[in-house]
Amino acid sequence: MPKPLFPVALLLLLISSAPSPAAGASSVLCNTSYYTAGDPFAISLAYVLSDLVVSGSARPGQDYYSISPYPNAFAYGRSSCSGNLNTVNCSYCLRSAVGVVEKKCPMAIGGRVELGKCGVRYEQSPFV
Repeated sequence: MPKPLFPVALLLLLISSAPSPAAGASSVLCNTSYYTAGDPFAISLAYVLSDLVVSGSARPGQDYYSISPYPNAFAYGRSSCSGNLNTVNCSYCLRSAVGVVEKKCPMAIGGRVELGKCGVRYEQSPFV
């Protein structure tokens, strides 16, 4: 005899309606200058975006700043999470923010995304 689907449907509804730490995108800004394919800045940017997620998520409630170690094309970045996020949720939120900035600002030399509980920013020039 088939089991009723109500408990499964209720569970899925509760999971899908739970607030996400990345919910509520408030702004996306992209620099109007771009780098080209093969530009060393792409490697520096990949390093910085990864570091913003990994190291930044270990510091909820604090700003984290990063600079790429590649002197031929520096990239600079900043990430932050709300102090009420734990490390796991901060990491999830920052990964989401990086995904948004990569999608919305492809090959831009600077971009910024602010989500509900976190944000990331990167530039080709220092901004602090």
